[in-house]
Amino acid sequence: MSEKLVITGMGAVTPIGIGVDSYWNALLDGACGIAPITRINTDSLTVKAAAEVKGFNPRDYLSSRLSADLDTFMQYAFVAAEEALAQSGLEAKGGRVGVIMGTALNGLTLTGTSQEALSVRGKHVGPRFVSQIMGNIAASQLAIAHGITGPCLSVSTACSSGGDAIATGAMLLSAGDADAIVVMAGEAAVSPLLIESLTRAGALSKTGRSLPFDANRDGFVVGEGGGAVILETESHALGRGAVILAELAGWGNNTDAYHTVSPEPSGKGAAACMGIALRRAGMTPDEIDYVNAHGTATHAGDIAETCALKAVFGSRAVPVSSTKGATGHMMGAGGVTETITCIKAIAAGTLPPCTGCTERDSECDLNIIMRPERAQVNAAMSNALGFGGQNSCIIVRRY
Repeated sequence: MSEKLVITGMGAVTPIGIGVDSYWNALLDGACGIAPITRINTDSLTVKAAAEVKGFNPRDYLSSRLSADLDTFMQYAFVAAEEALAQSGLEAKGGRVGVIMGTALNGLTLTGTSQEALSVRGKHVGPRFVSQIMGNIAASQLAIAHGITGPCLSVSTACSSGGDAIATGAMLLSAGDADAIVVMAGEAAVSPLLIESLTRAGALSKTGRSLPFDANRDGFVVGEGGGAVILETESHALGRGAVILAELAGWGNNTDAYHTVSPEPSGKGAAACMGIALRRAGMTPDEIDYVNAHGTATHAGDIAETCALKAVFGSRAVPVSSTKGATGHMMGAGGVTETITCIKAIAAGTLPPCTGCTERDSECDLNIIMRPERAQVNAAMSNALGFGGQNSCIIVRRY
């Protein structure tokens, strides 16, 4: 299928702002959503900071029934999807519209608290528990709310889940299985289980700071939130008079086949993934004006991604930044919100800063954007890389 795929709506729930405009403006202002954890008791934890979504009351956005039925990660994804649908003006009802949900950890937090309540306090597990922890139920709830009867899938590929959800939606459109896809993603994993495990693995920042590509980085900070985009075929969007925000030019997915948690040191898998996306877009690296890097602020991860970017772009100093210094690592949701960042960069003609990076690591010798910069951005790339060697790359282009 050679028809263009386009994006007509966006939604975001993030640690630095709820709503796309609030998120984008806070990003340009250098806001940082990392703070002491408030949602759980951290007395027994070494790491006590995370990037939680602040000021979010589900009943401000959802009915009482949905507020009760949806776990927090679902609420974030659902609210983001509703914002994206409202912006797009899409009449979602029917079998030619689909829903793709991306999440890395599903209802991990609720699973932990429910098990503790049962084991320690003898509290019964409620009837909603199973439907609240399953990632696909978020997509199902949106489909029920809007009468969407087309393809309904869930993607769980670790921290590339959001990017892979976009790619999955694009493949369905390209195959002719739908005219429009709601891509939604959500994560809410501020959980002692996750934090304890990642701390022992040496992945989390002990200082509670997220410093992508910085010489003083010491790991990532857990983040949470949701993101959504509306994908459509160009003919469908034009046929209903939609405002097109950007073209989804290319996408790629592959795996390192190297290690379950460590990146392949040379970055060859991530480089190959970027190559797949570029070829699908019919573009050369010289046509990319900005890269939103995965940039988690782990020592090995940032170096491997640097190697990958240099393998793709060579000596060209393509502008690069990571938003994780501002939002923390939103895991499955990040691939969507970071694609939104690229679309906003194109629309605003502004490169967003790499919040947290103040002293570039000599081993990460990239053109890191330290503060917002005005620039002509016609095409941008977003990388999302995950445990298991998962690599995802999304390319958006000015329409």
